[in-house]
Amino acid sequence: MHTTALPTSVTRSHFGSSYFYSSRRQGCPSERLSIMTKFVLIAALGAIASVSAAGPAAVNLGKAGTYAILSKSGISTVPTSAITGNIGVSPIASTAITGFSLKMDSTNTSATSTQVTGSVYAADYATPTPADLTVTIGDMEIAYTDAAGRTPPDHLNLGSGDLGGKTLGPGLYKFGSTVIIPTDCTISGLPSDTWIFQISGDLVMAANMRVTLVGGALASNIVWQVAGYVEVGAGAHMEGILLVKTAAHFRTDSRLNGRILAQTAVTLQSSTVTQPYLGRLLAQTADILV
Repeated sequence: MHTTALPTSVTRSHFGSSYFYSSRRQGCPSERLSIMTKFVLIAALGAIASVSAAGPAAVNLGKAGTYAILSKSGISTVPTSAITGNIGVSPIASTAITGFSLKMDSTNTSATSTQVTGSVYAADYATPTPADLTVTIGDMEIAYTDAAGRTPPDHLNLGSGDLGGKTLGPGLYKFGSTVIIPTDCTISGLPSDTWIFQISGDLVMAANMRVTLVGGALASNIVWQVAGYVEVGAGAHMEGILLVKTAAHFRTDSRLNGRILAQTAVTLQSSTVTQPYLGRLLAQTADILV
């Protein structure tokens, strides 16, 4: 895996935008890559990425991927929480968003809150918000069904559902009951790798524990599909996209680098939710086309 990742770093250090700008400024035609050569290089990088990527095909979040928190039943906070990204509720109305001290914008299509770096949307706001949210909620449900239906698993009931102390490589993980994270665990892989955790029960993370990403693994490539509820304990740090059939509870000072996409309620207690970096290996090749 290390050798397949190497061309990416080489490309960025030797064929990045600064290299081409430098060649143009110095007027050295022999050092310039032709347009055709650039596209050949991009195709080669695409092939490398395809070979090097491990894990299941990514789950398409659709419009739900534009939200840090999305809920069908309500979002509540015990101030002060900090959310980076949009939050929204549908089909329930904005009265189900509590603790945020919302302020409507001039068009009544969205609201703002000092606890949200982004916009707040609800099904009873002005057009086109209700229709947009209907599509978004539908995309969330499709993503949940997609993640839940993937087969065959690479790992079945790993650790009897206890992920504490484990290092988790890319793949499809299936659990027939509740999953617990009683101690720190690590998710290890490349930026192009993917993980899906299919959990038939609940997902419970103990207080002050941490999920750590290493090797370039991205929270945007990690999906936790949970048929029950999610609970992240006080002071704990979680990573990934939470596709939750029921509720999500984040206790005091808990943190998530990811998204909460819940089909019932989301409750926060002075929590931090940051939508993840969306980087992908191939996105970096755009540097070549300057």
